[in-house]
Amino acid sequence: MSLFEKYINPFESNSGSYRLANLNVLIPVIVIALLMTLIIAKTEIIGIILCLSVFFLIVFVYVIFKNPRLGILLLIVMGFFVTGVARYINAPWGLSIDGLLILIYIALFFKGFGEKIEWSNAKSSLTVFVTIWMGYIFLQIGNPEAQSIEAWFYAMRGVALYQWLSIPLLFVLFNKQKDLNTFFIIWGILSLIGTLKGFMQFKFGVDPFEQRWLDQGGAETHILFGKLRVFSFYSDAGQFGASQAQTGVVFGILALFKKGNSKLKVFFAFVALAGFFGMLISGTRGAIAVPALGGIMFLIIRKNIKALILGGVFLIGIYIFFAYTTIGQGNAEIRRMRTAFDPNEASLQVRLENQKKLKGYLASRPFGGGVGATGNWGQRFTPHTFLANTATDSWYVMIWADTGSVGLTFYLIMLFFILFRGAYNVMFKLKDDWLKVQIMALTCGMAGIMMASYGNGVFGQMPTGILMYVGMVFMFQSPKIDLIKQNTLNK
Repeated sequence: MSLFEKYINPFESNSGSYRLANLNVLIPVIVIALLMTLIIAKTEIIGIILCLSVFFLIVFVYVIFKNPRLGILLLIVMGFFVTGVARYINAPWGLSIDGLLILIYIALFFKGFGEKIEWSNAKSSLTVFVTIWMGYIFLQIGNPEAQSIEAWFYAMRGVALYQWLSIPLLFVLFNKQKDLNTFFIIWGILSLIGTLKGFMQFKFGVDPFEQRWLDQGGAETHILFGKLRVFSFYSDAGQFGASQAQTGVVFGILALFKKGNSKLKVFFAFVALAGFFGMLISGTRGAIAVPALGGIMFLIIRKNIKALILGGVFLIGIYIFFAYTTIGQGNAEIRRMRTAFDPNEASLQVRLENQKKLKGYLASRPFGGGVGATGNWGQRFTPHTFLANTATDSWYVMIWADTGSVGLTFYLIMLFFILFRGAYNVMFKLKDDWLKVQIMALTCGMAGIMMASYGNGVFGQMPTGILMYVGMVFMFQSPKIDLIKQNTLNK
């Protein structure tokens, strides 16, 4: 800023309504007003909705360009609601995630003309891993077994694209202690809303829009023996149950170790209890793997032999309760959870049989059948193929079928590298007690979701996807945050 600009007389500058005296401003305002009037006069209510939509879109874009970090917060919020809203308003809402991610990148590009963007913050082994994975998924376009480019486009977004686009943005925009604190508050509030919606379905039944979704095919997997599997505003009951279970694990750990702020401790505890309640009413048997493996991971990270033994005894007790007793058998939720411990359960046998078929089919196809060959995308775009008509019933089995043994091997190496990095930082690197607890909670939650993803395709769906991406970044970013906090304390 020049000395002249610094000492300009504020009474000599126009502001407010005086700016309208400038024809460069006045003429566009008049033209826009006339156009809006004409549109509303011609189309009535539709015109009003259109004009309001354009207005909010302009405001939305302006806000993101002004403060791209708000785009990250919105991304987390959208992760929870983007699937459920499609039951009420039929539109390609999933593509809004893509649009928001691209908009944030564009905003950062233009913001870079006025100030330095610290892209170097995104230099991380995590970024390298997800970039290699995205590259492999991109090369799947050339897979000779692939049957549909459209199926690849839709499927690759949840498999790799969202992760690849989100993680560098998070390293650059959402990487401080206050961001981590904000993340937990937003997550807790949104999860509570999800639990409340689930409880309404459990207690009072579904609304007309949800009933239409059930009538259009959702009932096949969500009405079992006349009992609703609660799905809240999530994509399905499997996603709802696993996400709620992850919330229970993460916030349970936060509540257990929170000191000095009783209100926050109560909030964490309430969110954790609500999460476990949501898991129970979802009727999702695989969701019980989240607290099971999350609990084991917690005991390992704590490096406490007594706690490890007591925790092991507790987990064995839980297993005995479900596998060898009939206590609580009159409760439908407990009864359904109990079937997850039965090795002869019919649906488990079907899954194992399907995996045998896939093993034979993929033996000569190390790169899989092409991204999007299985599941809903396979049914939609290539319904005549073997993979489209063979249920995967698992995130990892889907990765295996779509990308082959090569893709699955790299994917599992990537996930375990991330998990072990988080655990290592908690066990050996972090000194700040509360930061250590926060990263421990995220690591245990990730371990639980990784286990649950064997039974259901939860990992790449929202909101689990965006919660995992944020958690991964903070697992890697935590040593830097810890160093800043230690330097601040030593001053």
